[in-house]
Amino acid sequence: MGDITEILKLAQQRARDIEAPYEGVLLPVEAHRLQQLIPSTRLIDVRTRAERDFVGFVPGSTLIEWQHYPSWTLNQHFYSELQQQVDREALVLFLCRSGHRSHLAAIAASRAGYPDCYNIAEGLEGDRDPVTGQRGKNGWKAAGLPWIQN
Repeated sequence: MGDITEILKLAQQRARDIEAPYEGVLLPVEAHRLQQLIPSTRLIDVRTRAERDFVGFVPGSTLIEWQHYPSWTLNQHFYSELQQQVDREALVLFLCRSGHRSHLAAIAASRAGYPDCYNIAEGLEGDRDPVTGQRGKNGWKAAGLPWIQN
């Protein structure tokens, strides 16, 4: 899979390619590998508690909702929860269902002074299949990475 430097360089190039204002964009397998290589890595699940409860979650991840269900209003306490639970110097990986909310969370965390923020592209469930409309053609689960179903 590659070493830390190789993975981070690829992720940083992906971020530059899309002009993301955070450090990098990781594929799920890369994010998992970084967790293995750097034990202090923090994986922040920004989905709703309902999604986490009903869809499943990555072991060891920390839930800090970006939005609340069912209203989908922004979590007004996102920054304070992040500050309480995550050291600013940590390598922080953001995960959601498909990579959109985690992209927004990585932007917000970077702007709040977290220098090493990475979005996990494809998210836990991946993109929708254009024919069936179902998720799962890519993402954390489709890659066969560890996750838990409640």
